[in-house]
Amino acid sequence: MMYTFPPTTERPAAPPKTAYLIASGDLRLSANLAGWPTQVQMEADVTAAFAELGWTVVRANDVDPVTGHGFISSQRMGLEVFKTIPPDAPLIVAEAVWQYSHHVLAGLRTHRGPILTVANFEGTWPGLVGLLGLNSGMTKMGVAYSTIWSVDFQDDWFKAGIKSWVETGTIPHDASHVHDLPTLPDSVERDLGVALARQLLTDKAIIGVFDEGCMGMYNAIIDDELLNPIGIYKERLSQSALWAEMLRTPDEEADAVGAWLRSQGMTFDLGTDEATELTEAQLRWQYKMYVAALRISDDYGLDAVGIQYQQGLKDLSPASDLAEGLLNNASRPPVTTRDGSRVLWEDAPLPHFNEADEGVAVDALVTNRIWTAMGLDPATTLHDVRWGEEYDGRFVWVFEISGSVPPSHFENGYADAVGMRQDPVYFPLGGSTIKGVCKPGEIVWSRVFIQDGELHVDLGRASAVSLPEEETERRSQATTPAWPIMHAVFHGVSRDQFMARHKANHLNVAYAPDGATADKALVAKAALFEELGVKVHICGDANLG
Repeated sequence: MMYTFPPTTERPAAPPKTAYLIASGDLRLSANLAGWPTQVQMEADVTAAFAELGWTVVRANDVDPVTGHGFISSQRMGLEVFKTIPPDAPLIVAEAVWQYSHHVLAGLRTHRGPILTVANFEGTWPGLVGLLGLNSGMTKMGVAYSTIWSVDFQDDWFKAGIKSWVETGTIPHDASHVHDLPTLPDSVERDLGVALARQLLTDKAIIGVFDEGCMGMYNAIIDDELLNPIGIYKERLSQSALWAEMLRTPDEEADAVGAWLRSQGMTFDLGTDEATELTEAQLRWQYKMYVAALRISDDYGLDAVGIQYQQGLKDLSPASDLAEGLLNNASRPPVTTRDGSRVLWEDAPLPHFNEADEGVAVDALVTNRIWTAMGLDPATTLHDVRWGEEYDGRFVWVFEISGSVPPSHFENGYADAVGMRQDPVYFPLGGSTIKGVCKPGEIVWSRVFIQDGELHVDLGRASAVSLPEEETERRSQATTPAWPIMHAVFHGVSRDQFMARHKANHLNVAYAPDGATADKALVAKAALFEELGVKVHICGDANLG
C-alpha cells in the first residue's frame, strides 16, 4: 500500500537586521480600499524609522492587483501569508485602520520571533483602536508582544521605543498607575458590592448573544469556563432569529417607537437617497429591531443582550445602533409582550453590549445592578477608545461608539439627540445613530478582560468635560461626525500609560452625580468583582475610602 505524505514546508531563516511587516485589515473591501492610502504612508514612515537604525523592513505580502490593497483580509489569507515569514523573524504588525484580529491570530499564536504592534495615533483612521483590539487578543492567547504608537513617527519617544525593540526585542512602558486592589475598608458600599456578588452567584444571570465574534474581536469572547464560575451563563442566539422577529413586527408598532422618540425631542437628519442618506424606511427597520430585541430577550429571560450586526445582519438590515442605545436607557419607547399584557423592562434599561463584546456584557450587567441599588441612573455604554489630543494643558480623549450611547448621557436627553446616517462605507444599508455630545460629569470607567487564563478587570475614575463648540466640532469631524462623542480626562493616567496597559478597543462608562458618589460606586464595583473571584486592578487616582 502506498501512502502520500505531505511535503515538508521549509521556511527560510530571517536575514540579519531584517523585520517582516504585515497589516491586518477589515473583512469589507470598501473599508480596506478607503484606508489603504493611509496605511501606505504609515508603513513608509515605520520603514524609514527602522532604516535609521540600519534595519530593513520586508513586507510579507504584496499588494493584490485584483483588490488594490495589501491588507490581510481573511483568516485563510493570514495563514497563507505566514507561510512565507521565517518563524523566528522579528515581526511588525502595522495598523493604520480598524482590523479584524482573527485574520492574523493563528500566525501570531505560533510565531517564535519578537512581535511588535505599531499604530498611528490620529482620529480619522483608527489604527490605535485596531492595535488595542489586537493587543488584547494576544494577551488572551498568552502571546508575548511589544507595542508602540505615534502621531507622525518622528518623535523621540517613538524612535527610542523602536531602538529598544531591535536591540532587546522589548519596549518597556510605565505601568506605575496600575495597582492591585488593596483590602477595602469597611463601608456600606463594600457590603453592597459583596451582597450583589453573592446574589449573582446564587441566582445566576443569562446574557444573550446574537452571534459571537463580531468584528474579529477574539478578545471579546469569554469562554463559559470563565463566565459560569461568576454566575453568568450564555444564551446563544442567531441573528436570523432577530431578523425573523423583525419581519413579524407590525409597521404600526414600529412607527409608534418613532413617534415616541420625536415626542421627546429627538430629531433625524433625513433624505431620500437610500444609498447615502438616512430615510424613514431605514428608521422603521431599526424600530422593528428594537421591538424584536426586547421580545426575544423576554422569551429567553435574559439579563443582558448583545447584537453582533456587523457581519451577516448588515447585508439584510440597517444598523443596530439606534436600538442598542435605546435599550441601555431607562426612559425609552414602551414595548409590550406580543399579547399586550405587560410592558417589557418598564422604566428600566435592558443592558445591551454593543458588538456582542462579552467583556462589556459582564461589566454592563454588574454596573446595572450596582447603579440601580444605589439609586443612580443605570444607563451605561461602551465606547471605542478612539483618539485624543492635548487641550488647554490636559490630555482630553475622544470616546465614541457607533451611535449607541443612551440619551441620558446627554445634557438634555433626547432633546440633544440627532439621528444621522451611518457611513455607507461600513453600513451599506444605512440606519440612524444617536448623535450628541455627552454631558460633563464624573464617571467610572472599566474593562473586563482575559489574561493568563483568568478574568481581570481594570477600574478607574475619569471626568467627562465640556469643550468649546468649535473644538467639539473639530474633533467630531476628525473622527466620525455621525457618532456621539464624549470628551474624557482620566484621573492619574497618561495617554501612553493607558495605551500600553488597556486590554481592549472598548471601555465601559457610567455617570455618577458627583465625584464622591462616583468614588463610592467604584468601591462597590471593586468589591463585587473581588467577591466574584475576578482579579481587580485600580488604574490611576481613585479614592477607595
